[in-house]
Amino acid sequence: MADTYLTPLRYTCMLCFLLLQGVAPSALAEQLNFQKTQKGDATDYYYRWLDADNEVQEIRFRLPHTAFKAAPTLQPNYKPSLAQRFVTVALMKKAKTYDPKDARIAIKNDNQRIHIEVRSQSETRADVILEELQAEQVRAFNAYLEQNYYVRFTTIFNQGAVKPDHLRYVEETTKALVPVSQSFYGKIRQDADARDYFDLLLGWIQSIPYDTLEDRVASNGSGFAPPVGLLNQNLGDCDSKAVLTSALVRAFLPTTDMAMVFLPNHALLAVALTPLIDDSTIQIDGRDFVLYDPTGPALLPFGQVSESTQRYLQTGRYQIEVID
Repeated sequence: MADTYLTPLRYTCMLCFLLLQGVAPSALAEQLNFQKTQKGDATDYYYRWLDADNEVQEIRFRLPHTAFKAAPTLQPNYKPSLAQRFVTVALMKKAKTYDPKDARIAIKNDNQRIHIEVRSQSETRADVILEELQAEQVRAFNAYLEQNYYVRFTTIFNQGAVKPDHLRYVEETTKALVPVSQSFYGKIRQDADARDYFDLLLGWIQSIPYDTLEDRVASNGSGFAPPVGLLNQNLGDCDSKAVLTSALVRAFLPTTDMAMVFLPNHALLAVALTPLIDDSTIQIDGRDFVLYDPTGPALLPFGQVSESTQRYLQTGRYQIEVID
């Protein structure tokens, strides 16, 4: 008998509010204007915001509507009942391929579990069929996750769950977001280095209104906004902003090693650039990566993270996903 247990996962950023404790009002991001205008087969975006120096910044870019097809603009909700139904249908189809004279197969659903029972005059044959059905069960569940942009995930508390496929969103949207990355690159000085790009980019995305979520493991992932969806709704949580930022940075630095860093209730980023003496860093495979946090509304410059984040990192309460 085989069981499948389907557990939803939500990423949250309640920690992001803790980041604001003790932060002066002048250090908070402020979006002054946001406009989205459809023009033919493209959409124009315009943003104005206050940066860390309290100076007004602005950016314009255009995305062709083909960019909207690179990946979903909305993350489908993960519902265990739908996943279970999808897997059950696949198992039923597989079960019909066996001769009922050879084996009797029972497939039952119970409290988000799928039970498979195989009876045959030959115990060996029953074991073979059960093994094949179990393989189909795994295949069907993987197919459901892939179709809906989810992946399996194990938290640092060893909780098995699923989450939006952040790395896939980065991979599939980077090319489509090249016009956005180029717009930021065009605003920095010709003699500027990568840090100027990061600081400009971070001030912009930190000023995008923050979407509060609740509990990481108790939800269905519906709060996650894919990159183009975040731009369209002008709203995003920590992991949504981290994915969008990663896609834009990957377009700017196509061969530089990067990673997403997951804390129990937060997400930030790391990149393999040479750290300065005051930079917050993390080691990945023996190399120093500079940390940066696009969440906002705290205006944290490139290389700086909050004290709360530092405590999680120092105690090893984090997970790494390397961005290809």
